[in-house]
Amino acid sequence: MTPTGPIETIDWHTGGEPFRIVPDSPDAVTGDGLTVAERRILATESDEVQWLRALLCSEPRGHADMYGGFLVPPDDAGAHLGVLFWHKDGFSTACGHGTIALGAWAVASGRVPAPADGLTDVVVDVPSGRVTATVRTSGGLVEDVTFTNVASHVHARGVEVATSRGTVTVDIAFGGAMYAVLPAAATGLRVRPQDVTELIAAGREIRDGLNAAGAAEHPGDARLSGIYGTIFTEEVRPPRLRSDGTRQLHQRNITVFADGEVDRSPCGSGTSARVALLADAGELCPGDELRHESVVGSVFRARITERTTAHGRPAVITAVTGTAHAVGTCRFTVDPRDVLVPGFVLR
Repeated sequence: MTPTGPIETIDWHTGGEPFRIVPDSPDAVTGDGLTVAERRILATESDEVQWLRALLCSEPRGHADMYGGFLVPPDDAGAHLGVLFWHKDGFSTACGHGTIALGAWAVASGRVPAPADGLTDVVVDVPSGRVTATVRTSGGLVEDVTFTNVASHVHARGVEVATSRGTVTVDIAFGGAMYAVLPAAATGLRVRPQDVTELIAAGREIRDGLNAAGAAEHPGDARLSGIYGTIFTEEVRPPRLRSDGTRQLHQRNITVFADGEVDRSPCGSGTSARVALLADAGELCPGDELRHESVVGSVFRARITERTTAHGRPAVITAVTGTAHAVGTCRFTVDPRDVLVPGFVLR
C-alpha cells in the first residue's frame, strides 16, 4: 500500500480542532457518477483508502484526536466541493468544524472566488447531504464562516443507559450525525480539561450502550444510524435578554466522538443537534442565539434560520458561526523499510 509519491496536505484548525485537507484523494473514491454518501461506503471498503486514512491520522504523522478530509467530486454542479471526513476510527457522516475550515480554505486559497469585502457561499456535499459555508471577508482576509447544516431534529427523549457511574438519562438528536446529549453533572463531572479522561470513558460507555440497544436508527437512511458522539453540557450562565428582545443562551460542552476522540471545538454538527433539542423544548427560538463554548474555550455562535420537518417530525435548519485558521502545509513521505507504517495510535 506504499504510495508512489509524497502526500500533500493543507492543515487548518477550527476552534482548536484539527482539519487536515487532502486535495489529491485516492482513485477509489474519485470516480464519476457517485454521490458523496456512496463514496463514503466505498472508502470504508477500500484497503487503499483506509491505509491512507490511517497513515495521515495515526502517529507519527497524526495522533489519536486527528481529523481530516479527502476532497472528492461533489454530487453535481450545484456544489463547489465534496468531502469524505475521517478520524482515527473511520469515516464520519458530517463535520461542522471541517466544513467551516473547508470554506475558509476555499476562499483563502482562491479556489472559490470571493470579494475583498462581503459574503461568499461555499457549497459542500458531505455524506449527510448538502451544506453551505458562508465565508465573511474583510480587507481580503477571512473573518469568520457560518455553517448552514442539513435539517436537525430530535430523535428520542429520556433514554436510559447504564454506565459505571450509574444509570443516566440522555436525549438523542440528529445534526448530520446522531448524538447522545446529557448534562455533565449527571455523571458527577464538569466540562473542564481536568475531567477529560473520565468524560472520554463515560462517553464511550454511553455510545456503546445505546448502539447495542439500537437506540439511534435513522428514520430515513440507515447509513446515518448509530450514536456517533456523546455531548456533555453545562450552563455557563442563565439565558440573557438582549436589547432587541431576543435571548442569548451561554453553554459549554465537550463532545466525545467515534471511539473516544475529543472535539476541541464546540462541535459543529453536535451544536446543530443541541440547537434541535433546545428548539424542541422551547428554550431557543428563531432570533435567539446559543453561545456554545468548547472545553478549550473556543466559541461557536448558533441560531435557527428556519423551522421545517424531516422524516415526518419537527426539525430546524441551523447556522453555526466560527473561525478557522491555517496551521501549515505538509509533505508526507513513506520509507518502505519503515515497519511502523501506516502508524499506530496511543492515548
